[in-house]
Amino acid sequence: MKTISKTTMILVFILTATSIFGQSESSEQLTVPLSSPGKSYTLKVNLVQGSIKIVGYEGKDIVIDVTAPGSKAGREMEKDPSTGMKRISSSGSYEVIAKENDNTVTVNTSNPNKTFFLSLKVPQDVKLKASTVNNGTIEIENVKGELELNNVNGGIKVTGISGSVVSNTVNGDITTTFNLVDPKAPMAFSTLNGNINVTFPSDTKANLKLKSEMGEVFSDFDIDIDKTRPKTNKTNEPGMYKIKMEDWIYGKINGGGSEILMKNMHGNIYIKKSGK
Repeated sequence: MKTISKTTMILVFILTATSIFGQSESSEQLTVPLSSPGKSYTLKVNLVQGSIKIVGYEGKDIVIDVTAPGSKAGREMEKDPSTGMKRISSSGSYEVIAKENDNTVTVNTSNPNKTFFLSLKVPQDVKLKASTVNNGTIEIENVKGELELNNVNGGIKVTGISGSVVSNTVNGDITTTFNLVDPKAPMAFSTLNGNINVTFPSDTKANLKLKSEMGEVFSDFDIDIDKTRPKTNKTNEPGMYKIKMEDWIYGKINGGGSEILMKNMHGNIYIKKSGK
């Protein structure tokens, strides 16, 4: 394939059910070539409803499998109680849009109220941003690079990553397993309701900043805890005196390195060592 420099490629996927009583689920595939295959690239995948799964492979293209359950399936013959008439509904159409410009690929949909499952096979060396809000999870496997992952009502699971991760959700567990950690990149893992479970190589060097409001913190590593904390901060304002005590845990593993933050409210934090 010829290299296409600074060219925008837009692939629009529009699928409509062929029968008004037809499928409860539709599945199709979309292939997106990169302008500079074999080089590092940026991928942004955004959903409102549904799940995202991204797996690294040895190919040069981004291959997107799109599954869209029919949102109106099973409603075709319902009656309108006010008129007694029967309602006939199609399973609807949907649109998934992939834009490629100078090795930056953006994938999203114009149907924010429809639930999708996007399964992507991607070249491994990637700067990735992925987000969803409802009715789904984010799963990433076997990639190298910088990951920024955001969910609201669902978990985030990353396995076989080499690089750095920032993961945030509200309702769901965060699970991450590293093959290799970028020693210079700060990282953060946070959820409100869920466990945080992160596995690092045994030689990982990091400064840890940990907080679980209503849970416990467990570790396979010997953590050198900073015993000079928690600190008490006092502030004076007109007519008011405020005392605030930090309840973060600060510590180092293997002598310290870049900062890794982990925070949740309802749930435990597990810091694991590979091979244990």
